Amino acid sequence: MTTPISHPHEPHGAGISGRLNWLRAGVLGANDGIVSVAAIVVGVAGATSSIAPILTAGAAGLVGGAISMALGEYVSVSSQRDSQRALIAKERHELATMPDEELLELAGLYEAKGLSTETATKVAEELTAHDALGAHLEAELGINEEDVVSPWQAAGASALAFFIGALLPMLAILLPPEPARVPVTFAAVLIALALTGALSARIGGSHWVRPTVRVVVGGAIALAATFLIGTLLGTTGIV
Repeated sequence: MTTPISHPHEPHGAGISGRLNWLRAGVLGANDGIVSVAAIVVGVAGATSSIAPILTAGAAGLVGGAISMALGEYVSVSSQRDSQRALIAKERHELATMPDEELLELAGLYEAKGLSTETATKVAEELTAHDALGAHLEAELGINEEDVVSPWQAAGASALAFFIGALLPMLAILLPPEPARVPVTFAAVLIALALTGALSARIGGSHWVRPTVRVVVGGAIALAATFLIGTLLGTTGIV
């Protein structure tokens, strides 16, 4: 058996799609934690210089956001996993009850991709002999059994990524002296967003400039808007 040839920066192997999705979701979760909690604490800091309400609002946003991310990821991945398992079970049943029809179907799929009838039949026969279920799942449904993820793991990873991202604005607003809190938070958050934007682009295989600019500009708008609202509420005496 020959060893598959791979090029640098071009990963191969079962489960690679799932791993890339996990990594991308982690980066996006951290990005959400950075922006949402930074917007909260900066908004409160615009209304008051007292550290207690800033800490309270930030902690509430951190915990609530992490739980919300975990719940959303759990529900989403559970639905995806249930659908994938149902399709896998259906394909396994069809292979057990009508193997000849399934072989013809697989050969037809490869013939539709441009192979000759003879070659498509040969490919279908060899793949069926090697791993019939895997061949049909990939050709018919684009599913890999190893990519079916656990909703509990997805929920935990999402919550952890959000929590880690949210710690940055919390520390940036709490540690500096009062006059430097907001400027330090703005700078730390925008630098962190630039890094997550560049990392997200690298994971997706695209150039880093445009995604990075988008996420930095979006974060800057969110921070400026919440700080302005907080300042207006504070100066008008509403809070």
